[in-house]
Amino acid sequence: MSVWVISGFIVAIVLLLTVGVSKKGLSIIGSGFSKLAIGVLMLFFLNLFGAYFGIHIPINAFTAIIVGFLGLAGIVSLSALHLFILS
Repeated sequence: MSVWVISGFIVAIVLLLTVGVSKKGLSIIGSGFSKLAIGVLMLFFLNLFGAYFGIHIPINAFTAIIVGFLGLAGIVSLSALHLFILS
């Protein structure tokens, strides 16, 4: 099984090196990663300042994606879930 996985990675790397990657695909991936990083930072500051009010949202991939792509609405919705459903 691992031989097939390694072979698949080698084929993918060779294909990417010969054909190349489109700039649009890289910009979409880069945009997604930047939104994910912004989501992690927003959750960090929410946890930092929310500790005074008893709000703690765990920082994981799911919550970072929600906050990264929804922005302030994501933070409000996760905080509402925490306050009204989980508490």
